[in-house]
Amino acid sequence: MTKPTANFNLLIIIATDLGRHLFIIVLYLSVLGSALAVVLSSHNNRQLLITHEQLIQEKDALDIEWRHLIIEQTALTEHNRIERLVADKLNMRRPTQADEKLVRVNPQ
Repeated sequence: MTKPTANFNLLIIIATDLGRHLFIIVLYLSVLGSALAVVLSSHNNRQLLITHEQLIQEKDALDIEWRHLIIEQTALTEHNRIERLVADKLNMRRPTQADEKLVRVNPQ
């Protein structure tokens, strides 16, 4: 008795199987594509949140520095300090009544 030989071409079998299940393959690829899009979108969202947090921290630091500069400016422009510096460094003083001269202008 002779054995029946079957000659199967694997490429033809795969191609016909793919042709029969083309819709399922397209759905599978679209699911993979949307999953990849979700991963990339989540990654970009996290990166933007990190950048946003860093900018908020930088803004807070600049706000604190600005407040310190305002306090320093207020301290440096106090009248008592300015009067003391003028008296010490420039030998200036407030005029007294004896130092005042009255000038009258005669209208003609």
